Amino acid sequence: MGLASARLVARLAVLALLLHGSAQAQARAAQSHAAAIDAHPVGTPTTIIIEFGEQYLGSTLYDARITVLEVERGDKARALVKQASDSNPSPKPGDEYLLARVRFEFSARTSPAQDNYDLNETQFIATDSAGREFTAPALAAYPEPRLNGTLKPGDSLEGWLAFLVPRKVGRLLMVFREDVGQVSHRGGGTWFQLYTRRDTTASAK
Repeated sequence: MGLASARLVARLAVLALLLHGSAQAQARAAQSHAAAIDAHPVGTPTTIIIEFGEQYLGSTLYDARITVLEVERGDKARALVKQASDSNPSPKPGDEYLLARVRFEFSARTSPAQDNYDLNETQFIATDSAGREFTAPALAAYPEPRLNGTLKPGDSLEGWLAFLVPRKVGRLLMVFREDVGQVSHRGGGTWFQLYTRRDTTASAK
């Protein structure tokens, strides 16, 4: 292969990568747009199916009911983070803390039920309406109680999730992805609103 041909192949490979990345970004944006429409409001209990095992080798289905009980951001969220530990850093200019208090209820569909479910904060991710994800803050201590633990069928957990988000973004979303260990992931996750009508009205003023 000559030098000109090699350069052409290299350029085509770069173009293919760019097109693939663009297609993925468009797919994420489309999914997030649909999620923004279908995201469950604060205070609305939402039931999802959690599947243990492999679908074709036999699986067990469980129900989980998730409710975002309240959302705090700005000064109140910062105060709760500082209350958890004086060592927790202040947000950088342009960012602020957002806290969501969530209840998670786990129940079996059949008896006997032998599976426990490991829940942790990393399964919940804050995003904007375009699907851009925001990293969880690195805190010395988190507001208590935390949404973290192992649930047996019939158990429930309630606790705080902490996010670091841009102050200028008004309508934030949160996605919950249930796949952990032997738990099967179904679809693109379950979406929730991280704002209330009160928040929207206040930001419009």
